[in-house]
Amino acid sequence: MSELRTRSRWRRRIPFSAALAAGTAVLLLVSPASAVVPQTAAPGADTPADLGRLADEQTSVIEVVVADTTELDALVATGVDLDHHVHHTADGIVVHAVVTGNEVATLTRAGFTFGKVLHTEEDAQDRIAEREATIAAHLADNREFSGAAVAARSAASDVKIIRADYYTSGDTQVLSVEAKWAQGQTAATALTVERDSGPGTEFGSGGTQNITRFVDAGVYLYHRGAAQVTSRPDYVRITSPTGDVAVAKVHEWLPIPDTDPEGPGYQKDFVTSYLTPTELYDRVKAMSAQYPEISEIVELPHKTNGYRRKAQAVLGTVNASRVGVDSLAWGHQGGNDITVELANPGTASASLTVTVTGNQVRVGLATDAAGTVTSTAAEVAAALNAQAGTLVSAYTYRGNAGTGVVAPAAPTALSDGLSAPTTVSRDPHTVYAIRIGKHRDGSKMGVLAYAQEHAREWVPPLVTIETAERLLRNYAHDANTRELVDNLDIWIAPSINPDGGHYSFYDFNSQRKNMTNHCTPETSGDFLGRTSWGVDNNRNYTEYSLFDGYSGASTSCTSGTYAGPDELSEPESRNVDWLASRPNVKFSMNLHSSGNYFMWSPGSYATPGRVSAPRPTLAEESLFWGASSRILTAIKRHRNLAVTPARTGPIADVLYSAAGNSGDMLWYKYGIYAWNFEVGTSFQPTWTSAREETMEFSNGLVEMLRVARDLDTDESAPTSSVEVATSATEGSVDVTFSTSEPAAVFYTLDGSRPTFESTLYGSGGIREGGETLTVPVGTTVHWFSVDAAGNVERGYQPDGQDDNYNRKRLTDPNAAPEVPVTVTVQARCVAGKAYVAVQARNDHDAAVDVVLESAYGQRSVSAVAPGASAFQQFTTRAASVPSGSATVRATGTVDGESVTTVVTADHAAVNCAADPRQAQ
Repeated sequence: MSELRTRSRWRRRIPFSAALAAGTAVLLLVSPASAVVPQTAAPGADTPADLGRLADEQTSVIEVVVADTTELDALVATGVDLDHHVHHTADGIVVHAVVTGNEVATLTRAGFTFGKVLHTEEDAQDRIAEREATIAAHLADNREFSGAAVAARSAASDVKIIRADYYTSGDTQVLSVEAKWAQGQTAATALTVERDSGPGTEFGSGGTQNITRFVDAGVYLYHRGAAQVTSRPDYVRITSPTGDVAVAKVHEWLPIPDTDPEGPGYQKDFVTSYLTPTELYDRVKAMSAQYPEISEIVELPHKTNGYRRKAQAVLGTVNASRVGVDSLAWGHQGGNDITVELANPGTASASLTVTVTGNQVRVGLATDAAGTVTSTAAEVAAALNAQAGTLVSAYTYRGNAGTGVVAPAAPTALSDGLSAPTTVSRDPHTVYAIRIGKHRDGSKMGVLAYAQEHAREWVPPLVTIETAERLLRNYAHDANTRELVDNLDIWIAPSINPDGGHYSFYDFNSQRKNMTNHCTPETSGDFLGRTSWGVDNNRNYTEYSLFDGYSGASTSCTSGTYAGPDELSEPESRNVDWLASRPNVKFSMNLHSSGNYFMWSPGSYATPGRVSAPRPTLAEESLFWGASSRILTAIKRHRNLAVTPARTGPIADVLYSAAGNSGDMLWYKYGIYAWNFEVGTSFQPTWTSAREETMEFSNGLVEMLRVARDLDTDESAPTSSVEVATSATEGSVDVTFSTSEPAAVFYTLDGSRPTFESTLYGSGGIREGGETLTVPVGTTVHWFSVDAAGNVERGYQPDGQDDNYNRKRLTDPNAAPEVPVTVTVQARCVAGKAYVAVQARNDHDAAVDVVLESAYGQRSVSAVAPGASAFQQFTTRAASVPSGSATVRATGTVDGESVTTVVTADHAAVNCAADPRQAQ
């Protein structure tokens, strides 16, 4: 784990990498009324590591009700697959679990209480059907349009103008055109738009522009494009490559409110259906090909293990007599062609034999003198390994001794259980990111967005696609977008986990993890365990992980939160680590679903006691909160739905511990301000909901880019103040600091000059704001503030020698008002003579008049400025002086009234003849 110093984060232009200091039948029985279980021990105390999920069981999202956070931690510790939902009610805490009937039974026996069924596999299948219907409808529209154009060429054009919108942005005039061409599904040809220059003018007099295809999930939707113009056109004309012509009138586009950062004609709404990882990658590649000057495709360095598995079968129904068989070849490379038969020879006293004919394996079972089969599972497994070991590997069921006699079985085909079309690669998969920016050389502040760590979360990748489309397609005509693309280095990885993503779309909709099988035949590595395999990518990172002793991840290979065999064991996680290690990346967003949460570090804690990973400093957390407010406001703007305060904040505060999550790695290891969206209320909502969620959270992602840009250009120093209140401690006052923006405050109480090594003002507690300091009355506090961009209050140089820091003498606000001054008195020797030096520094926020008095004279100084001093060195005309004192009278205006404060300070005796020191 990395432990980096916090304070350097606040130095001017110091890199942000400085981090912190210090079964179905069972499901049908589950209902709010029937799920109450008598508890004789704490829930979870005797939960087995494997909760018992089998591959052919249906999964559902079901409520689990726990009494308190202790029971919640116990539930998390079971390794059960939890949705991102934690809701506190009067009856306890309600969480959502993704479970099968066997898992419900196991957890119920362990004392946990289940509630309503919220989502079933049928719901997910409805989403797939909805996606396929949408794509089919688009294709049918294309065929209908194309057929109609061919059939009625003389009466209708094969090109149709859908929209022609004119708008202005500042002094810039823009024309946006959308059109549909009958051959657009198969031909990538751009269409040329001819503009007139106003009413009654010729086509072409206003110039021309090209519009290009918009293709989503392999389906052509229309051509579109926008270009700057020099005059408002009245009509536009498009001549298709086949010679057909369409003409349309140009309409004025209504401007949106001035407060909206999306300028007139801002283009959005670029997704029309869910996209598989292959389609996501195709989409970003197409974008980059269209906008090569401001984007590029980056192949991340670590290929996944691939959407592939060995072909398998489990023969038998009783554990002691079951035999598991795996192909040595991948399923798609021949494993799926293998069959295994367990044959009763039909004769007495037969020996156990294995015959291999091509890909057909026949096991002749042994019989006794009566012709009864006697071969055990262990014996059959051994024979298969010995005689068919070049094709298959066989084993008894999950570590069982295999003493049960096997049952004959007809030829059984081994299967990898994968049903994706051949267009989905079975090879180790390259993971792609699109890098957007005019300057992609690391010289600009970097921002990272990545999605689909969890395979079943289908909306978050769409948010990244929508955002990339907005940035690229609005660049040419929207000044705000251009500001971002010209000055940021934006990395967008739409699917970190393509193998799991494909598996979720085509095989098992509830898949959370990647597809890597770390289970063994002795555990759940057989065909019946296939939907439980994989590593939770978001528990496989390096900081405050399971391997460091933190809670919220599992060592069980079948757990929904399996952390893997080691930190960064998975290529998916190593790719995120690679992205985060780009030295210019300072902000990131990890997009997940669901729950409508907005969170940041710390994301993990150790139990018991919920001892969290180090919390951000008050200043750092202030930046998290301040930026979050802007991002969430942008999300709310779409349809006025808000992420609640209760679901905003550090992960460990508002959800549950997630040891080894990526956000913690980005924050603690790399110093990146890392947020986590939890989009919407379900993994695979209806398309209507999915589209709305995509639009609103894309608003938020674009706003994060604006936050990053604003911080990068921030040259305004913060201001700060001290608030003083009467303390319950006699002779003391309570002190708090406030700042004009998220900023760190460094202070001293001993009169010394504040630096970056001074005490850093801290948090009062979880979600509480600044701490309260209890300080003796009369203490003078020195302090300065510095924001995340490194701007220091008043231009003060903490590492220099100047003294233009803030200072305040602390007085009881209920006491009589005083003019704050700091008085020092010294007896000195100069050329053998004794002098008394008196100094009064004005700690007030306005000028004061000062009178310096000693036994050897008096001096008045008018209008001493804030922070300045009045000084007088009184001569005694003697070689020595006894100990004594001097008095300072300071007069100034406090709360509109004239106030005089008298301060007396002592000095020591000095004998300049005996001890000719220059000062004492």
